[in-house]
Amino acid sequence: MDKSWMHSDRRSKAYELGVEAFLKFSVKNLLTTTHIRCPCVKCVNLKLFGVGIIRDHLYFNGVDQSYKNWTFHGEPWEAATNASRNVEEDDDHSRYSFVYEEIEMDDNDFGDFGSDPYEFANVIGDGDQPLYPSCRKYTKLSALVKLYNLKAKYGMSDVCFTELLILQGDLLPEGNTIPASMYEAKKTLCALGLSYEKMHACPNDCILYRKEYEDLTHCPNCGISRWKEGKDSILKEGVPAKVVWYFPPIPRFKRMFRSHETAKSLTWYAARKSINGCA
Repeated sequence: MDKSWMHSDRRSKAYELGVEAFLKFSVKNLLTTTHIRCPCVKCVNLKLFGVGIIRDHLYFNGVDQSYKNWTFHGEPWEAATNASRNVEEDDDHSRYSFVYEEIEMDDNDFGDFGSDPYEFANVIGDGDQPLYPSCRKYTKLSALVKLYNLKAKYGMSDVCFTELLILQGDLLPEGNTIPASMYEAKKTLCALGLSYEKMHACPNDCILYRKEYEDLTHCPNCGISRWKEGKDSILKEGVPAKVVWYFPPIPRFKRMFRSHETAKSLTWYAARKSINGCA
């Protein structure tokens, strides 16, 4: 598919046709018009919106030109076939258990990147890759997890964390593998399957703005606005007054069942019950 429009002027006809072709491509592959990742330079595929909002973002903010392979919108993953290495499941669980310990408090920061098996295989590769040549203490993944834990602990903004990553890259020896941006860091960590879904909610907890309420701007029960009110008492359209996070259990179960030992522990009661013949 032609992606040259991504580098065109946003006022040009080529850009306009490209945006429409991209939206049509996304809807065709994802079979939805309301829950699509926005590839604008501000959202960088971390937020879900409807087609209309994404179209506006692409015109107002511009498209993220580094998003060359549209994997979040149905394009096949271009990873090498040998990326999915044959690694013992139990070894994976023990070698990378520190990841889950470090980022268990950060689940709400991740999107659903973890659905692609190639991405998880790449994370396994990052766990073997030294932070820089001759480094024995940290790998790319362990260093990134430590840094991200600091971000969560001290409330760093995404911009601040990106600046920290850039500084770390300059301080470390040449050939280091530290990501250069928050977006790249999230792509690595989110492949672990820490998925979530953001939902706009009524500030009074009346409804969630989904399904039949998806396009409403005021709560049908209490009448309060969906959007946040600024200090000047002017509503900030597009900025929700309240957001809740839904953590789908299925990706987490899949992640836990990757390990043979963990799977045995999770099914211990059911297996023991059948052996003992208990009801």
